Amino acid sequence: MQGTGDQPDERCDGAGDFDFLHGAWGVRHRQRRERLAGCDEWIEFGGTMEADPILGGLGNFDRNVIDLPGGRYEASTLRLFHPDTRQWSLHWIDGRDPKIDPPLHGAFEDGVGMFFGEDTFRGQPIRLRFLWQPLSPVTARWEQAFSADGGATWETNWIMEFSRA
Repeated sequence: MQGTGDQPDERCDGAGDFDFLHGAWGVRHRQRRERLAGCDEWIEFGGTMEADPILGGLGNFDRNVIDLPGGRYEASTLRLFHPDTRQWSLHWIDGRDPKIDPPLHGAFEDGVGMFFGEDTFRGQPIRLRFLWQPLSPVTARWEQAFSADGGATWETNWIMEFSRA
């Protein structure tokens, strides 16, 4: 679909999917104490996140401060929209081990962003899934899940609930 003029309507092509995230947020984290270990015990902690658009709206970059019970650390996410595929790539950068993790790819459909990627956990290959859901103008939710069986089953292990700071 086309917007006004010759420019595509960003809401139709996907480039504006993460616009809801721009700005400052307070974050409530819930994380499984142990991942892929059958553990049902969760820990909770706080944090903040600020996200800004980059590349003329074809991406965004966020800065996270995560207050784990064992200490504070910083992390970032680089999100890039690829107009040719109408897909996003998401790249996590953890301040405790500063490198860019393998990307996840996906898109939003019916208000939910689903992103998948490949990585390793404790030396074993896993699939990752991120779910993003803007719930309102002042709240959003992100979930991370791991699969050790190629995506047949998933274990959600980290939930972030965002509220406008």
